[in-house]
Parts: sequence; structure tokens; C-alpha cells
Amino acid sequence: MTTPTYPVATRPNLWLRVLQMLLMAVAFHITSVLLGAVAIVQLLFVLFVGGSNAQLRSFGHSLARYLAQLVSFVTFASEEVPFPFAEWPAEA
Repeated sequence: MTTPTYPVATRPNLWLRVLQMLLMAVAFHITSVLLGAVAIVQLLFVLFVGGSNAQLRSFGHSLARYLAQLVSFVTFASEEVPFPFAEWPAEA
């Protein structure tokens, strides 16, 4: 049997990770609802104003980066715990 090349969580750290994963799953649900609201508001801007709102566009981009961080953490692709345990992702 080969030795894994990725970090293996110890038992106490695993329980903390499980708790953080549950919290991040709730954050994902809330953020996905917020994403839908931003999309609807942007659609209304395009329909009635003729163009998208730059501030909402910027927020939408950072929201997308946050959702990606959440997915990476929950699926063990990343060990970095997202917001609120880290800074909110800035727009690239």
C-alpha cells in the first residue's frame, strides 16, 4: 500500500472539519439564494436602464469566487476555510 501524498486529517481535526463543512454548506445555500437575487436585479437593470450595474457586476464576481471557495473546501479540494474564517474574496 502506498503512502498518501495529501494531508490526512487527524481524528480531532476531522470533527472540526466536519463542523466547518456543515457551516460552509449552509453558507453555500444562503449564497446561492443571494446569487439568484443579484441575477434578477441585474436583469432588471438591463431591461429598464439599458445596461448592467458595475457595482453589482463586481459583487457578482466576488460572490462567484466565494462559491468556488466553498465548493473547494467542502469537497476537500482545499484546506483553506472560506469567509467568515478568511477574508472575503476580492474581485480578480
